[in-house]
Amino acid sequence: MRTRPLGCTGLQVSVLGYGASPLGSVFRPIDEAEGERAVRTAIELGINFIDVSPYYGHTRAETVLGRALRGIPRERYLLATKVGRYGRDVFDFSAGRVARSVEESLRRLGVETIDLIQCHDIEFGSLDQVVEETLPALRRLREAGKVRFIGITGYPLRIFREVLGRTGVDTVLSYCRYCLNDSTLEELLPWLASRGAGVINASPLAMGLLTGRGAPGWHPAPPELRRACAGAAAWCRERGVEMERLALQFAADQPAIATTLVGTASPENVCRNVAWVEAPRDPELVSLVRRRLGPVQGLGWPSGRPENN
Repeated sequence: MRTRPLGCTGLQVSVLGYGASPLGSVFRPIDEAEGERAVRTAIELGINFIDVSPYYGHTRAETVLGRALRGIPRERYLLATKVGRYGRDVFDFSAGRVARSVEESLRRLGVETIDLIQCHDIEFGSLDQVVEETLPALRRLREAGKVRFIGITGYPLRIFREVLGRTGVDTVLSYCRYCLNDSTLEELLPWLASRGAGVINASPLAMGLLTGRGAPGWHPAPPELRRACAGAAAWCRERGVEMERLALQFAADQPAIATTLVGTASPENVCRNVAWVEAPRDPELVSLVRRRLGPVQGLGWPSGRPENN
């Protein structure tokens, strides 16, 4: 699989990354043995970047992932996890909690060092605390050899300008902001590059909006965005085209994004996703779908504290 540099870290990451949230039965109950096979299949097919969090399944995703990685040479994968979010409404970005969180993740994952530690969904916390307390605590862990690189994640794009305008981080993880219906992350990419930050894109299917089955009931998208995406999916279906394939290819083809994360607990889906990323493109078809989504292009939703949106 093709790789790209992750900012200034010196790491080369696969253009398709493995999102491990489904291992925590976040979206549906899973067979854990099948989930472990999905992880190993991803690595066998050249995916070398794996992203997880203690929040996913209340530590279950990290636990299943740790089992899946047993026996796999450490140099074959780069491991990213997170600190700060531990439940739907449970956030703690204090220095003491994030330090304990890293130790807990190391034990669950069965590794001695985490390649990338990320502050999870920082828009739900105080950005002052993240800059002045959380990130310095993670830098101390880096000095101790517990983590190698440090990043931040979230949905509102303004949080990245706010934090990187005040301090440095190695990476940013943005979700649902570079996909067929919302490519507003693109406007920020040159500035992030100027700050030396590697960019990780998650949810290229917009958390289910860009799928044939449609968005789940809990999805925060406004009704007009749901309708437009459902209409685009029906248009694709009538033409025998998987909108999921177009969405994944569109996201993976942005050269300024190091890796795009897709989550699945199915080995078959891993194989399909890799095949889609490596398949020939149809730019005209992508353009037609994006035109249908034009009226809602960039339409999002609030996330976290009002002052962070």
